[in-house]
Amino acid sequence: MLGRMIARSAAPSARSSLIRSRPVYAAAALAVVASLALAGCGGSKGAAGNTRPQSQPIQGGTKLAAVWPLTGLPAPDTTPNHPVMIVKIDNTAASDPQYGLGKADMVVEELVEGGITRLATMFYSQLPRKVGPVRSMRASDIGVVTPTHAVLVASGAAPSTYRRLARAHVKYYLMGSPGVARDVNDPQHDLLHSVFADLPVLARSIKSKPVVPASYLPWGKESDFSGIAGAKQVTVRFSGSSVTRFAYSPRTKKYTNTNSNAPANDQFHPDSVLVLRVREGNAGYLDPAGNPVPETLFFGKGNLLLFHDGQIMRGTWSKKKRQSPLVLTTAAGSMKIPAGHVWIELVPVNHSGGAITWGR
Repeated sequence: MLGRMIARSAAPSARSSLIRSRPVYAAAALAVVASLALAGCGGSKGAAGNTRPQSQPIQGGTKLAAVWPLTGLPAPDTTPNHPVMIVKIDNTAASDPQYGLGKADMVVEELVEGGITRLATMFYSQLPRKVGPVRSMRASDIGVVTPTHAVLVASGAAPSTYRRLARAHVKYYLMGSPGVARDVNDPQHDLLHSVFADLPVLARSIKSKPVVPASYLPWGKESDFSGIAGAKQVTVRFSGSSVTRFAYSPRTKKYTNTNSNAPANDQFHPDSVLVLRVREGNAGYLDPAGNPVPETLFFGKGNLLLFHDGQIMRGTWSKKKRQSPLVLTTAAGSMKIPAGHVWIELVPVNHSGGAITWGR
Protein backbone atom coordinates (compact mmCIF):
# COMPACT_ATOMS: atom_id res chain seq x y z
CA MET A 1 0.00 0.00 0.00
CA LEU A 2 1.24 3.43 -0.89
CA GLY A 3 2.65 5.42 2.00
CA ARG A 4 2.43 9.02 3.02
CA MET A 5 3.10 11.99 0.80
CA ILE A 6 5.38 14.73 2.09
CA ALA A 7 3.74 18.09 2.48
CA ARG A 8 4.74 20.94 0.23
CA SER A 9 5.36 23.44 2.99
CA ALA A 10 8.53 23.58 5.05
CA ALA A 11 6.64 23.03 8.29
CA PRO A 12 6.14 19.40 9.38
CA SER A 13 2.68 17.90 9.67
CA ALA A 14 1.60 15.18 12.07
CA ARG A 15 2.52 12.27 9.82
CA SER A 16 4.69 13.33 6.88
CA SER A 17 6.05 16.80 6.50
CA LEU A 18 9.63 16.52 5.50
CA ILE A 19 10.55 16.40 1.94
CA ARG A 20 9.32 16.90 -1.59
CA SER A 21 10.22 15.68 -4.99
CA ARG A 22 13.96 14.32 -7.01
CA PRO A 23 29.59 16.75 -5.40
CA VAL A 24 38.69 20.41 -4.27
CA TYR A 25 40.22 21.40 -1.75
CA ALA A 26 38.86 22.81 1.48
CA ALA A 27 40.94 23.35 4.60
CA ALA A 28 39.17 22.00 7.64
CA ALA A 29 39.06 23.98 10.85
CA LEU A 30 39.22 22.35 14.25
CA ALA A 31 35.56 23.12 14.73
CA VAL A 32 34.74 20.92 11.75
CA VAL A 33 36.63 18.04 13.28
CA ALA A 34 34.89 18.61 16.58
CA SER A 35 31.45 18.55 15.00
CA LEU A 36 32.25 15.29 13.25
CA ALA A 37 33.46 13.79 16.47
CA LEU A 38 30.23 14.76 18.19
CA ALA A 39 28.24 13.26 15.33
CA GLY A 40 29.89 9.91 15.84
CA CYS A 41 33.55 9.13 16.17
CA GLY A 42 35.40 6.19 17.46
CA GLY A 43 36.69 3.15 16.49
CA SER A 44 38.48 0.09 15.84
CA LYS A 45 38.70 -1.81 12.60
CA GLY A 46 35.55 -3.70 13.42
CA ALA A 47 34.77 -6.94 15.14
CA ALA A 48 33.19 -10.02 13.73
CA GLY A 49 29.48 -10.31 13.13
CA ASN A 50 27.27 -7.26 12.68
CA THR A 51 29.51 -4.85 14.58
CA ARG A 52 30.74 -2.08 12.33
CA PRO A 53 33.28 0.64 13.10
CA GLN A 54 32.28 4.14 14.07
CA SER A 55 33.18 7.12 11.89
CA GLN A 56 36.71 8.43 11.80
CA PRO A 57 36.90 11.97 13.19
CA ILE A 58 40.07 13.00 11.38
CA GLN A 59 40.29 15.23 8.34
CA GLY A 60 43.24 16.52 6.39
CA GLY A 61 45.43 13.51 7.09
CA THR A 62 47.23 11.35 4.59
CA LYS A 63 46.36 7.94 6.03
CA LEU A 64 43.09 6.12 6.45
CA ALA A 65 41.77 5.51 9.92
CA ALA A 66 39.38 2.67 10.73
CA VAL A 67 36.84 3.11 7.95
CA TRP A 68 36.34 4.27 4.39
CA PRO A 69 35.15 7.90 4.62
CA LEU A 70 32.36 7.49 2.06
CA THR A 71 30.85 4.26 3.38
CA GLY A 72 31.96 3.79 7.00
CA LEU A 73 32.97 0.22 6.12
CA PRO A 74 36.25 -1.30 7.37
CA ALA A 75 39.23 0.10 5.49
CA PRO A 76 42.73 -1.25 4.85
CA ASP A 77 45.78 0.34 6.43
CA THR A 78 47.02 1.64 3.08
CA THR A 79 45.73 4.89 1.64
CA PRO A 80 44.59 5.07 -1.99
CA ASN A 81 47.11 6.96 -4.09
CA HIS A 82 44.41 9.23 -5.44
CA PRO A 83 41.84 11.70 -4.14
CA VAL A 84 38.14 11.08 -3.98
CA MET A 85 36.87 11.40 -7.54
CA ILE A 86 33.36 12.73 -8.14
CA VAL A 87 31.95 12.29 -11.63
CA LYS A 88 28.91 14.19 -12.91
CA ILE A 89 26.72 11.64 -14.71
CA ASP A 90 23.66 12.36 -16.80
CA ASN A 91 20.46 10.92 -15.37
CA THR A 92 17.98 11.13 -18.24
CA ALA A 93 16.83 8.46 -20.67
CA ALA A 94 19.59 9.66 -23.06
CA SER A 95 22.19 8.38 -20.58
CA ASP A 96 21.03 4.78 -20.94
CA PRO A 97 23.23 2.85 -20.38
CA GLN A 98 25.11 4.55 -17.56
CA TYR A 99 28.54 3.11 -16.72
CA GLY A 100 30.46 2.73 -13.47
CA LEU A 101 27.73 3.13 -10.87
CA GLY A 102 28.29 -0.37 -9.54
CA LYS A 103 31.75 0.62 -8.22
CA ALA A 104 30.67 3.89 -6.61
CA ASP A 105 30.97 4.46 -2.86
CA MET A 106 28.16 7.02 -2.71
CA VAL A 107 25.71 8.69 -5.08
CA VAL A 108 24.23 12.18 -4.69
CA GLU A 109 21.30 13.16 -6.89
CA GLU A 110 20.64 16.84 -7.50
CA LEU A 111 18.15 18.87 -9.53
CA VAL A 112 19.31 20.77 -12.61
CA GLU A 113 17.43 22.83 -15.19
CA GLY A 114 14.26 21.67 -16.87
CA GLY A 115 13.20 19.55 -13.91
CA ILE A 116 15.79 16.82 -14.65
CA THR A 117 18.49 15.49 -12.35
CA ARG A 118 22.20 14.62 -12.47
CA LEU A 119 24.23 12.26 -10.34
CA ALA A 120 27.36 13.33 -8.45
CA THR A 121 28.89 9.86 -8.27
CA MET A 122 31.67 9.39 -5.70
CA PHE A 123 34.56 6.96 -6.21
CA TYR A 124 37.36 6.25 -3.72
CA SER A 125 37.67 2.58 -2.76
CA GLN A 126 37.34 1.49 -6.42
CA LEU A 127 38.08 3.27 -9.70
CA PRO A 128 36.23 1.88 -12.74
CA ARG A 129 37.69 2.06 -16.25
CA LYS A 130 34.54 3.57 -17.77
CA VAL A 131 32.22 6.05 -16.06
CA GLY A 132 29.52 8.18 -17.61
CA PRO A 133 28.01 9.65 -19.64
CA VAL A 134 29.91 12.59 -18.16
CA ARG A 135 28.05 15.91 -18.18
CA SER A 136 28.67 19.47 -17.01
CA MET A 137 29.22 20.92 -13.53
CA ARG A 138 26.94 23.20 -11.56
CA ALA A 139 27.42 25.60 -8.65
CA SER A 140 25.29 23.11 -6.70
CA ASP A 141 28.31 20.78 -6.72
CA ILE A 142 30.31 23.04 -4.40
CA GLY A 143 28.46 21.89 -1.29
CA VAL A 144 28.73 18.26 -2.35
CA VAL A 145 32.43 18.22 -3.33
CA THR A 146 34.24 20.50 -0.89
CA PRO A 147 33.98 18.35 2.28
CA THR A 148 35.79 15.48 0.52
CA HIS A 149 39.04 17.08 -0.82
CA ALA A 150 37.79 15.57 -4.07
CA VAL A 151 38.42 16.31 -7.72
CA LEU A 152 35.36 16.87 -9.88
CA VAL A 153 35.16 15.21 -13.30
CA ALA A 154 32.84 16.85 -15.83
CA SER A 155 32.43 17.74 -19.49
CA GLY A 156 32.39 21.51 -18.93
CA ALA A 157 30.47 24.32 -17.24
CA ALA A 158 28.98 27.76 -17.75
CA PRO A 159 31.44 30.70 -17.37
CA SER A 160 29.88 31.82 -14.09
CA THR A 161 30.15 28.27 -12.74
CA TYR A 162 33.89 28.17 -13.48
CA ARG A 163 34.29 31.39 -11.47
CA ARG A 164 32.25 30.04 -8.57
CA LEU A 165 34.20 26.76 -8.48
CA ALA A 166 37.53 28.61 -8.60
CA ARG A 167 36.54 30.79 -5.64
CA ALA A 168 35.57 27.65 -3.73
CA HIS A 169 38.96 26.01 -4.61
CA VAL A 170 37.29 23.09 -6.35
CA LYS A 171 39.75 21.23 -8.57
CA TYR A 172 38.17 19.79 -11.68
CA TYR A 173 39.13 17.77 -14.76
CA LEU A 174 37.24 18.21 -18.02
CA MET A 175 37.04 16.51 -21.39
CA GLY A 176 40.56 16.44 -22.83
CA SER A 177 42.13 15.61 -19.48
CA PRO A 178 43.89 12.22 -19.34
CA GLY A 179 41.25 9.52 -19.37
CA VAL A 180 38.32 11.89 -20.04
CA ALA A 181 37.33 11.70 -23.69
CA ARG A 182 34.50 11.36 -26.16
CA ASP A 183 33.78 7.84 -27.38
CA VAL A 184 32.91 8.47 -31.02
CA ASN A 185 32.38 4.75 -31.60
CA ASP A 186 29.66 4.37 -28.98
CA PRO A 187 26.48 3.45 -30.87
CA GLN A 188 24.23 3.70 -27.82
CA HIS A 189 24.65 7.40 -27.06
CA ASP A 190 24.27 10.61 -29.03
CA LEU A 191 27.14 13.11 -29.29
CA LEU A 192 26.01 15.08 -26.23
CA HIS A 193 26.11 11.94 -24.08
CA SER A 194 29.30 10.35 -25.44
CA VAL A 195 31.93 11.59 -22.94
CA PHE A 196 33.27 8.96 -20.53
CA ALA A 197 36.01 8.85 -17.88
CA ASP A 198 38.71 6.22 -17.31
CA LEU A 199 39.37 6.92 -13.64
CA PRO A 200 42.60 4.86 -13.20
CA VAL A 201 44.16 6.78 -16.13
CA LEU A 202 43.03 10.11 -14.72
CA ALA A 203 44.24 9.18 -11.22
CA ARG A 204 47.75 8.40 -12.51
CA SER A 205 47.95 11.87 -14.06
CA ILE A 206 47.21 13.69 -10.77
CA LYS A 207 50.55 14.57 -9.20
CA SER A 208 49.43 16.37 -6.05
CA LYS A 209 49.45 14.34 -2.84
CA PRO A 210 45.93 13.13 -2.04
CA VAL A 211 44.33 14.03 1.26
CA VAL A 212 42.12 11.61 3.16
CA PRO A 213 38.81 13.30 3.98
CA ALA A 214 36.84 12.94 7.15
CA SER A 215 33.79 10.71 7.11
CA TYR A 216 31.15 12.20 4.81
CA LEU A 217 28.38 11.06 7.14
CA PRO A 218 28.37 10.25 10.88
CA TRP A 219 28.74 6.49 10.53
CA GLY A 220 27.42 4.05 13.09
CA LYS A 221 26.12 0.51 13.58
CA GLU A 222 22.90 -1.26 12.74
CA SER A 223 21.79 -0.82 16.34
CA ASP A 224 21.93 2.98 15.88
CA PHE A 225 18.96 2.80 13.50
CA SER A 226 15.51 2.88 15.06
CA GLY A 227 13.08 3.24 12.21
CA ILE A 228 9.49 2.21 11.82
CA ALA A 229 8.32 -0.37 9.31
CA GLY A 230 6.38 0.18 6.13
CA ALA A 231 8.94 1.76 3.76
CA LYS A 232 10.05 -0.93 1.33
CA GLN A 233 8.90 1.05 -1.71
CA VAL A 234 10.20 4.64 -1.98
CA THR A 235 9.41 7.19 -4.68
CA VAL A 236 11.37 10.45 -4.89
CA ARG A 237 9.68 12.92 -7.21
CA PHE A 238 11.79 15.94 -8.17
CA SER A 239 9.42 17.19 -10.84
CA GLY A 240 6.83 16.00 -13.30
CA SER A 241 9.62 14.68 -15.50
CA SER A 242 12.07 13.27 -12.91
CA VAL A 243 11.20 10.48 -10.52
CA THR A 244 13.58 8.05 -8.79
CA ARG A 245 12.10 4.86 -7.42
CA PHE A 246 13.62 2.42 -4.93
CA ALA A 247 12.59 -1.04 -3.79
CA TYR A 248 14.03 -2.75 -0.71
CA SER A 249 15.00 -6.43 -0.80
CA PRO A 250 14.86 -8.28 2.54
CA ARG A 251 17.11 -10.94 0.98
CA THR A 252 20.01 -8.63 0.01
CA LYS A 253 19.25 -5.97 2.65
CA LYS A 254 19.74 -3.35 -0.07
CA TYR A 255 17.69 -0.97 -2.18
CA THR A 256 17.43 -1.11 -5.96
CA ASN A 257 16.76 1.94 -8.14
CA THR A 258 13.99 0.29 -10.13
CA ASN A 259 13.98 2.88 -12.94
CA SER A 260 17.77 3.12 -13.17
CA ASN A 261 19.48 3.96 -16.48
CA ALA A 262 22.35 1.62 -15.57
CA PRO A 263 22.38 -2.04 -16.67
CA ALA A 264 21.43 -4.60 -14.06
CA ASN A 265 25.06 -5.72 -13.56
CA ASP A 266 26.36 -2.17 -13.03
CA GLN A 267 23.81 -0.55 -10.76
CA PHE A 268 24.43 1.17 -7.44
CA HIS A 269 22.59 -0.77 -4.72
CA PRO A 270 22.53 1.38 -1.58
CA ASP A 271 22.12 0.10 1.96
CA SER A 272 20.36 3.35 2.78
CA VAL A 273 18.55 6.15 0.96
CA LEU A 274 18.99 9.51 2.71
CA VAL A 275 16.59 12.24 1.58
CA LEU A 276 17.58 15.77 2.57
CA ARG A 277 15.21 18.70 2.16
CA VAL A 278 17.25 21.59 0.75
CA ARG A 279 16.64 25.16 -0.33
CA GLU A 280 16.78 26.00 -4.01
CA GLY A 281 18.38 29.15 -5.40
CA ASN A 282 18.92 30.56 -8.88
CA ALA A 283 22.35 30.06 -10.49
CA GLY A 284 21.84 33.32 -12.39
CA TYR A 285 21.86 32.12 -16.02
CA LEU A 286 19.78 30.19 -18.54
CA ASP A 287 20.54 26.92 -20.24
CA PRO A 288 20.64 26.76 -24.08
CA ALA A 289 16.94 25.94 -24.14
CA GLY A 290 16.13 29.05 -22.12
CA ASN A 291 15.44 27.28 -18.83
CA PRO A 292 16.62 29.02 -15.64
CA VAL A 293 19.35 26.98 -13.97
CA PRO A 294 18.61 26.23 -10.31
CA GLU A 295 21.24 25.98 -7.60
CA THR A 296 20.90 23.53 -4.73
CA LEU A 297 21.90 25.42 -1.59
CA PHE A 298 23.57 22.55 0.25
CA PHE A 299 24.16 24.35 3.53
CA GLY A 300 21.99 25.59 6.35
CA LYS A 301 19.52 23.13 7.77
CA GLY A 302 16.44 21.14 6.92
CA ASN A 303 14.43 18.02 7.51
CA LEU A 304 15.44 14.51 6.48
CA LEU A 305 14.12 11.02 5.92
CA LEU A 306 16.40 8.00 6.28
CA PHE A 307 15.28 4.79 4.58
CA HIS A 308 17.10 1.68 5.80
CA ASP A 309 16.21 -1.98 6.23
CA GLY A 310 12.79 -1.35 4.71
CA GLN A 311 11.99 1.18 7.43
CA ILE A 312 11.97 4.94 7.82
CA MET A 313 13.53 7.28 10.38
CA ARG A 314 12.97 11.03 10.64
CA GLY A 315 15.41 13.73 11.63
CA THR A 316 17.04 17.02 10.71
CA TRP A 317 20.32 17.92 9.03
CA SER A 318 22.57 20.95 9.36
CA LYS A 319 25.64 22.18 7.49
CA LYS A 320 27.14 25.46 8.63
CA LYS A 321 28.84 26.25 5.32
CA ARG A 322 29.07 24.55 1.95
CA GLN A 323 32.43 23.00 2.94
CA SER A 324 31.22 21.91 6.38
CA PRO A 325 30.35 18.33 7.30
CA LEU A 326 26.79 17.14 7.65
CA VAL A 327 25.43 16.93 11.19
CA LEU A 328 22.36 14.75 11.59
CA THR A 329 20.03 14.76 14.57
CA THR A 330 16.76 13.33 15.82
CA ALA A 331 14.49 14.41 18.61
CA ALA A 332 16.51 12.09 20.87
CA GLY A 333 19.95 13.47 19.91
CA SER A 334 22.60 12.80 17.27
CA MET A 335 21.78 10.51 14.36
CA LYS A 336 24.24 7.98 12.94
CA ILE A 337 23.94 6.24 9.59
CA PRO A 338 24.53 2.47 9.57
CA ALA A 339 27.80 1.91 7.69
CA GLY A 340 27.30 1.02 4.05
CA HIS A 341 26.58 2.55 0.67
CA VAL A 342 24.22 5.53 0.67
CA TRP A 343 22.23 7.26 -2.05
CA ILE A 344 21.64 10.89 -1.02
CA GLU A 345 18.69 12.73 -2.53
CA LEU A 346 18.91 16.54 -2.41
CA VAL A 347 15.26 17.45 -2.80
CA PRO A 348 14.44 21.17 -3.08
CA VAL A 349 11.89 22.36 -0.57
CA ASN A 350 10.28 24.85 -2.91
CA HIS A 351 10.23 23.04 -6.25
CA SER A 352 6.72 22.51 -7.62
CA GLY A 353 5.64 18.92 -8.04
CA GLY A 354 8.17 17.49 -5.64
CA ALA A 355 7.14 14.80 -3.19
CA ILE A 356 8.30 11.69 -1.36
CA THR A 357 6.00 8.71 -1.05
CA TRP A 358 6.68 5.34 0.54
CA GLY A 359 4.81 2.17 1.30
CA ARG A 360 4.97 -1.55 1.92
